[in-house]
Parts: sequence; C-alpha cells; structure tokens
Amino acid sequence: MSTESILTVVLPMNATSGIQNMTLEEEEVCDNWREIHHLVFHLANVCFALGLVIPTTLNLHMIFLRAFLCLGCAFFIIWATLFRCALDIMVWNAVFLGINFMHFIYLVYKKRPIKIEKELKGIYHKMFEPLHVPPELFKRLTSQFCRIQTLPKGQTYAIEDKTSVDDRLSILLKGKMKVSYRGHFLHNIYPNAYIDSPEFRSTEMERGEKFQVTITADDNCAYLCWSRERLTYFLESEPFLYEIFKYLIGRDITNKLYSLNDPTLSDK
Repeated sequence: MSTESILTVVLPMNATSGIQNMTLEEEEVCDNWREIHHLVFHLANVCFALGLVIPTTLNLHMIFLRAFLCLGCAFFIIWATLFRCALDIMVWNAVFLGINFMHFIYLVYKKRPIKIEKELKGIYHKMFEPLHVPPELFKRLTSQFCRIQTLPKGQTYAIEDKTSVDDRLSILLKGKMKVSYRGHFLHNIYPNAYIDSPEFRSTEMERGEKFQVTITADDNCAYLCWSRERLTYFLESEPFLYEIFKYLIGRDITNKLYSLNDPTLSDK
C-alpha cells in the first residue's frame, strides 16, 4: 500500500489534501529560481568571505577580519534599505556593524605605537626587547611607580652597614659607579646594569638588612629607581615580567661575580 493510501485511511480528507498540496509545493521549490539579488548583496558576502580566509599567521589578521565584517554589514544595510526594503535585515546588520566596529576600534587602539621616553630607550632595546617584552608592558613597568634620579660625581648611592636594602631597585642609565668594600675597590657598574641586584636577590626572603658594600658615582650618573615594595606587588600580578626580572637580575649578578675574579671583564 502506498504512503498516500495510508494517509487517506488514517487522516481526514481535508488533512490529506493539505499534505498533498505541501508535497506538490516542495517538488516545485527549485523549478523556478528567483532572480539574482542586487550586486550590493554579493559584495557583502564577498567581504565576509575575504574576512574568513585571512590567514591567522598575518600579524594584523584580527583587524582585517573586523574591517571586512564591518564592510559586509554595511553593504547588507544598503541592500536591505534600498533594494529589499527589509526592516529586520537592516536592523540586525546595524547591530552587527556596531559590535564589529567597536571591536575594530579596540584592536586598532591596542596596536597603536607605544612611545618610550628617550632616557629609557637604551635599557628597553638592550635588556627587555631581546626577551620579547612588549612596549606597552614596559611602559606600564616604568610609568607608574619608578622615577629617574641623578647622582653627582663623588656622591654615594649606598654606604656599607648604613643604607637599607629594602627601599629600592635601580638600573644605571648614564655614567659609571664603582663598588668598594672597606675601602677596597671591587668592580665598576656601567649603564644598562642593575646597581643593587645582589642585595635585591639576597634579601627576597629576609628584610631589614644593610648594604655590605659602598657604591659611589664615578661620573655624573642617572639611574632608574623603583620602589621595591610597589615593584614586588606589580610583578606578582605579571608572571611573565616576574620571570624576566629573575633572569635579568641573575645574569647581572653573574656578570658582577665574573668581574670580581677578573677585573678586566668589568671594562668589557
């Protein structure tokens, strides 16, 4: 027995005729294709397609993706308003356009060039940039809780058994400092090196100690100085930068130890 015969037996006559009409309509769905939409409709879909095929290896792929989505939504709005007169299509694409445009502005803002102060460009390019620290992170590190200070020639940065090691951590920007112990010269400190890295590392677990050496400016010096407490708090919220600091301080201590064993390394 055929399907139509079964439906005729089970269902009332009006229901059977309705199903037959639906079957006939489905058979004729693709017999007559509708005319092709306006060119603007196809431009919108081309923009969507271009946005989706942008390779993720491209540095600005998310910006280009959002830009093409914005263009596609804009073309859809034009098509729905001028050629289709479909209010729902226009409204939905206006919403999508607003969302994608806000994302586009945010991504462009994140990619803006970060201006680093002239005095800090040296330590960024020589110490932090080779370790892939982004400029915006370096800017946050150096703009909130540190300052550039100067020290005239002959003045002391720290005096042994008197100056506390708990207050600060510094990097020499300009000039030269010499380190001595009970009047005996140990080594020099040159630009782009930590001034008090051994003291910072040795007192991470215990506070209240004093410098065991005297650090004196051998030239007119400038140095970048962090508040130790605020720096520690900041590094706790930035694990990547915390590891960078551990590496840089460890390397700096190693260089100082080598210069103690061979004074000629200090000048190199």
